[in-house]
Amino acid sequence: MRFNTKVRYGLRTMIELALINENIGTLQKNIAKNQEISDKYLDHIIASLKVSGLIKNVKGKKSGYKLTKRSEEINVFEIFSAFESNLLGPDCIESDMACQRSEKCAAKVFWSNFNTAMIDFLKSVSLRDLAYQQINIIENKNVEKMFYI
Repeated sequence: MRFNTKVRYGLRTMIELALINENIGTLQKNIAKNQEISDKYLDHIIASLKVSGLIKNVKGKKSGYKLTKRSEEINVFEIFSAFESNLLGPDCIESDMACQRSEKCAAKVFWSNFNTAMIDFLKSVSLRDLAYQQINIIENKNVEKMFYI
């Protein structure tokens, strides 16, 4: 299973916004620079996140974007859903799909359970969890660079 680039960059964008004070905004150019995403591609990411209601413009000219909820209230599945309508590809597990083998297919049960487990996992990880993890990564990287005499 692979997540598309919009999902991956969307998650990175949301982590970047979670690292900033809730009351101030982050400029798109800063997100692009910090996350190494082209400004043009980030336009599409920002648009999807805004439509999904996860971020909004901060009032005022050139004020940037901020989260619409606290980071602990946003989970990874919500971010994923801003870009994709379903998690797993097999057509047979979609509710409106009619399959002749539906009643006698162990594979369908497997894919359905797998899909449910993945969704539950994505829902169990909050944006705050990822922001704390990012802070730890940054702090540990800075500690390794220190030189002691």
